[in-house]
Amino acid sequence: MASLTTDSFFGGRIRIKQHRSGYRFSIDAVILAYHANPGSGNRVVDLGTGCGIIPLILTYRNPSLNVYGIELQSDLAELADRNVKDNNMQEHISILCEDMKVLEIGMISGPADLVVCNPPYREANSGRINPDQQRALARHEISTTLNDVVQTARRILRPSGRFVTVYTAERMTDLFTQLRSAAIEPKFMRAIHSTWNTEAKLILVEGLKGGRPGLKLGPSLIIYQEDGSYTAEVEKMFAP
Repeated sequence: MASLTTDSFFGGRIRIKQHRSGYRFSIDAVILAYHANPGSGNRVVDLGTGCGIIPLILTYRNPSLNVYGIELQSDLAELADRNVKDNNMQEHISILCEDMKVLEIGMISGPADLVVCNPPYREANSGRINPDQQRALARHEISTTLNDVVQTARRILRPSGRFVTVYTAERMTDLFTQLRSAAIEPKFMRAIHSTWNTEAKLILVEGLKGGRPGLKLGPSLIIYQEDGSYTAEVEKMFAP
């Protein structure tokens, strides 16, 4: 396996290996895991799990979960599986090396209560494509589009199941349009700002399968204080 680094979370209670080069998770994943808020005993699916960061955080916070991490790239799926085993969470987390476009309910032992995803933000024909394949597939809609993500969520969610994502703010209209067309009604949104005086680059959105119209706008999430340190809310996301 390629050269790896190891990061610790929650006071060293979980340790996560990542490829030194190639795609590495960002604060987006931590924000998404914090807001996902699964119920006790929920079946959760993370589409495009990467190194498995979101399943690990969710299971650490709620050990009753049954989590499936879906990853198309075999090297990342292998790494995610290793992280699950290294943290002794294999009874609660299963990593499937699959293309989400073929994912069916039977592959996850029943309909999902919650689907989470931190999808590629950029369309395939927009901007410079990173020469590193892992980073390119994670950032651009090369192998997986927004429509693929939303349609997969629609297919595997139970009625009234929840879909939670962090997405680029400039494509907010695309996201809302796709969700509503898939009968996943947007119900909650937060704008995510790097600092208090910058425009929102990201949004956090929660949708409900078969939900009624009606969107609540939560308070803005500010990541950094003026001195470059995390805000109190973000610090709480890393607290044991």
